[in-house]
Amino acid sequence: MSLLVGLTGGIGSGKTLAASFFKEFGAYVLDADLICRELVEPEKPAWHEISKLFGEEVFDASGNIDRKELARIVFDDKNKKSELEKILHPRVFESEKLKYKSIHKKHPKALVIVDAALLIESGNYKNMDKVVVVDSDEKTRIKRIQTRNKMSLDEVSARMKNQMPDEEKKQYADYILKNSLDKDKFREQVKDLYAKLSLLAAENIEKTTT
Repeated sequence: MSLLVGLTGGIGSGKTLAASFFKEFGAYVLDADLICRELVEPEKPAWHEISKLFGEEVFDASGNIDRKELARIVFDDKNKKSELEKILHPRVFESEKLKYKSIHKKHPKALVIVDAALLIESGNYKNMDKVVVVDSDEKTRIKRIQTRNKMSLDEVSARMKNQMPDEEKKQYADYILKNSLDKDKFREQVKDLYAKLSLLAAENIEKTTT
C-alpha cells in the first residue's frame, strides 16, 4: 500500500522547504497547519470550543481566530495550551487519516507526507509508517527566523526553548535531513530520500498483492 511519512523539525529548520521539495518531486503533502486553519473556520465545532475556552479576545472583527493572539496566550499558559491541543489534535489526526485514505484509494503507490511541527509532541508520529526530522544548526536557524519573522534574538530564543530540543526529536527519526545554508544541496538530499521512500511505497503494495 502507499506510505505515510511524518515530516517535522524545529522552527527555522527548513521543514516547510523540505515539504515543498517533496511535493515538487511527486509526493502528496498534507499540511497540518493548513488543516488546522480549516478546522477553526467560523462556526465549525472547534471554533465553538475555542470560543468557550478563550472568550472573545482571540477573535478579530470578522469572527476569525486571531492566531497571533491565541499563540501569545498559550505560549504563556501551559494549561490553556494543553486544552487547545485537546480540541485540535484529534480533529487534525482524523482529517489527515481521511485525506490519506482518499489519496491511497486513487493512488495505491502514493508517497504521502504529513508536514507537522508538533508531529512528535502530539503523539501523531505513532500513526506514521516513517518519520523524517529536518535538522539544522542553531545559528542558521536563528538567522532564518530573524529574517523571516522579524523577531528579536530574545524572542527567537524564547520560541526555540519552548519547543522540543532537536536532539530529542532526532531520537524518533527514521531519517534525518541535514539543512545548511546551501539550498541546492538540501534539495538533493530530499530528492534522494524521496526516491528511497517512493521505493518503499511501491514495495508495500507488492507485499499486499502477493
